[in-house]
Amino acid sequence: MIIKILGSGCANCVNLERVTREAAADLGLDAVFEKVTDYGEIAGYGVMRTPGLVVDEQVVMSGRVPTAAQVRELLAPLAS
Repeated sequence: MIIKILGSGCANCVNLERVTREAAADLGLDAVFEKVTDYGEIAGYGVMRTPGLVVDEQVVMSGRVPTAAQVRELLAPLAS
């Protein structure tokens, strides 16, 4: 599983990466994390508000920082 954090590296982006790593670990996922900071590439995903979360090339959320529990709910169906 490839998980991408889209954003400039701001505090919200750092927080999104932290809660996503926590959720992935809780679910026992074997995930590779990538940071995408290029605005052209971010816009290519259709994300206009960062931070954004992309899992296996599908945008699963953008524009907010969810809790680790919310990220677990997003990732759980993709874990199987």
